Amino acid sequence: MQRVSFEVTDTEAEKSSSETIPLSGALPSTFKNPAMENVGNAADDGPSVKNNPKLNTQKQNRLVKLLASVSNQLMKCLTLVTRESKAPRLDRSKSTAGQALKGLKLISKTDGNAAWTVVEKRYLKITANTDGLLLRSKFGECIGMNSKEFALELFDALARKSHLKGDVITETELKKFWEQINDKSFDSRLITFFDLMDKDADGRLTEDEVREIINLSSSANHLSCIQKKADEYAAMIMEELDPDHMGYIMMESLKKLLLQAETKSLSTTNSEDRKELSDMLSESLKPTRDPNHLRRWYRQLRFFVLDSWQRIWVIALWLTIMAILFAYKYIQYKNRAVYEVLGPCVCLAKGAAETLKLNMALILLPVCRNTITWLRNKTSWLGVFVPFDDNLNFHKVIAAGITIGVGIHSVAHLACDFPRLIAATPAQYMPLGKFFGEEQPKRYLHFVKSTEGITGLVMVLLMVIAFTLAMPWFRRGKLEKKLPGPLKKLASFNAFWYTHHLFVIVYILLVLHGYYLYLSKEWYKKTTWMYLAVPVALYAYERLIRAFRSSIRTVKVLKVAAYPGKVLTLQMSKPTNFKYKSGQYMFVNCPAVSPFEWHPFSITSTPQEDYLSVHIKSLGDWTEAIQGVFSEVSKPPPVGDMLHGANSPGFPKIMIDGPYGAPAQDYKKYEVVLLIGLGIGATPMISIIKDIINNTETKEQLSQMEKGSPQEQQGKKETFKTRRAYFYWVTKEQGTFDWFKNIMNEIAERDKSKVIDLHNHCTSVYEEGDVRSALIQMLQSLNYAKNGLDIVAGTRVMSHFARPNWKNVYKQIAMDHPGANVGVFYCGAPVLTKELRHLALEFTHKTSTRFSFHKENF
Repeated sequence: MQRVSFEVTDTEAEKSSSETIPLSGALPSTFKNPAMENVGNAADDGPSVKNNPKLNTQKQNRLVKLLASVSNQLMKCLTLVTRESKAPRLDRSKSTAGQALKGLKLISKTDGNAAWTVVEKRYLKITANTDGLLLRSKFGECIGMNSKEFALELFDALARKSHLKGDVITETELKKFWEQINDKSFDSRLITFFDLMDKDADGRLTEDEVREIINLSSSANHLSCIQKKADEYAAMIMEELDPDHMGYIMMESLKKLLLQAETKSLSTTNSEDRKELSDMLSESLKPTRDPNHLRRWYRQLRFFVLDSWQRIWVIALWLTIMAILFAYKYIQYKNRAVYEVLGPCVCLAKGAAETLKLNMALILLPVCRNTITWLRNKTSWLGVFVPFDDNLNFHKVIAAGITIGVGIHSVAHLACDFPRLIAATPAQYMPLGKFFGEEQPKRYLHFVKSTEGITGLVMVLLMVIAFTLAMPWFRRGKLEKKLPGPLKKLASFNAFWYTHHLFVIVYILLVLHGYYLYLSKEWYKKTTWMYLAVPVALYAYERLIRAFRSSIRTVKVLKVAAYPGKVLTLQMSKPTNFKYKSGQYMFVNCPAVSPFEWHPFSITSTPQEDYLSVHIKSLGDWTEAIQGVFSEVSKPPPVGDMLHGANSPGFPKIMIDGPYGAPAQDYKKYEVVLLIGLGIGATPMISIIKDIINNTETKEQLSQMEKGSPQEQQGKKETFKTRRAYFYWVTKEQGTFDWFKNIMNEIAERDKSKVIDLHNHCTSVYEEGDVRSALIQMLQSLNYAKNGLDIVAGTRVMSHFARPNWKNVYKQIAMDHPGANVGVFYCGAPVLTKELRHLALEFTHKTSTRFSFHKENF
């Protein structure tokens, strides 16, 4: 079928609309066609009709109807031309509709966006053994398209268009295909997209062809739920684009539908003022490189200090104390008689030992979670100076300091002090006899098998084991596949958990090691226990509190739900006096899995609810085990179905401990919050957005009640400051949205004041504008307009495709809230932390909006 496009110029339209069209005369040439010429001739025979009284009434009626029809058609044509002449033309290079047309990209960033030279290299490599002929099955690999099925359909569409038959093409034909694929013309891409669906090349799309492309698109985007409803969605498209029930749809109808959503957003969001502000922000955010190295270095240092001053002063204080202790011990032993024999080695060993004592005490404080939570809740002013969010990072920094101290202390003694004592002359050794014994040691083994030597070596061995298995490669199981069979269990959280408790033995050995010292015999000079007494007592007290609380807080499992993506939801009774804030977490223990292991999970319920809930994703051996235990008892429920505790009395026992403070709990002090959850990292954010809705409704009710008493209202200190919230949930799989489906619908329903802006992003779907997601986007718009539900998430919240453009997200908030203090809270894998932190810092220093970044990694 030949496709013809025409355009009426503004001049012609004005001329046509101003002309008088005689019903019984020749039509203007602009509108002449064979059908209308016949009508015109019939009109010219008007006088003969009047002069012939025998002309039957039937013919007269037919002629009148024909003339009326022509008149109506002409009026429609004139109206259409007039509208087109007056309507503003869309600039496809600038409008969002033009971006959609940029849309229908056949090769996206995901595929690599390779240039022809790269494609040609692949072609030569692939066709090396096929005499320069590229097989249809290798077409996707050659052009860099990772959707194999889609690549095959694209090959067929391009082959049909070029009238090629067979399953092979030459390099010339491949280049022609490549040029069509990369054609930047919207119309050209639209035709290719239409040809992709039009299997019989008749210029029309039937319902079967639409259904087939829906199946192909949903398969390419890993959207199985859409694939299951392909028949329903195909019928919906036909109903929309084929209102006359002709059984097919044309390309122009498809074009209008593809552009409908984009044009709507163009008219509602891109006002002139907003566009101007956006351009100004973009200009200010452009990176400018100062030619002066000193100024550039100073600016970078200033930004770093402003962003990290809390961490800087804590680390600086710690390093200063370490340096003072090391210098103090070094000078002390340099002035003692032992220096004459052992030299600087003994000074290094003792200086490092002194720092080790303090570090072994300090390393316990960041993991005293009850104390930190109490400080968070009761002393808000302290949080301004102390970075409580970095407690585990400080724990790791101190561990690094311990590693360095152990290295210096051990090497100085084993490689320097002991050999020097053995090699010393009797005269040199005599003053040291009171420390090392009257008889001079002659063998190295004398020092190794002593109490000091044994305790020291065992401590080093246990530390090496614990430190090694605490590394991310082991703790997160990254090395599991690379290790041989017997060692695979070392790359797991369980191995980290149990070996970390070896430090109980280390602390006992440390006290013994510090008591049996060679060079200090007086008790008051043996200071190891003095350093450790308070921190060890505090840590032991915390562990006793955990054991006590978990034993008296009886928790009953009320409901259990299993969701796609290996997620288990536990809904439990809320113990008396269990008070917490949204964003906090608690530890969960399941004795049926392990009586000793406690694992932290964000609380997804809100403080106002009468139950506690957690969402547990299977990411390791313990989480897999607890899912297995509940599956055995409940005989796996259907996806998303709830099992009630009353009906299943055999649920495994669950113990909890908490709540504990987390970065997100401080969201209330910000007027605007940006909440970002990556996968299961959405759990603390879910509690927060529910809490925001609850607090907003409560505040509105109180404001209504207190209208008559302004003095009472002024006397109250406002603790809930949040006025606007933006929630971005980024996940890979469509089924993931089932985790919080009911909650998202509830939020959308209750948020009458539009306080929360919800954004779901499914990264398995190709970016908006990609031809593989174009039909999904079209279906999404249709279904949402018709049923108010998103086809990807199945909620009242519209989903977006691919990852968010985080720079645009920050930019939008900066435009909407100039001068505001925005709290950015992120929970998820560390991969996104650096980008989000950098953007918060950049927008803070280049706009009037301040972004405070907080993260919680798992």
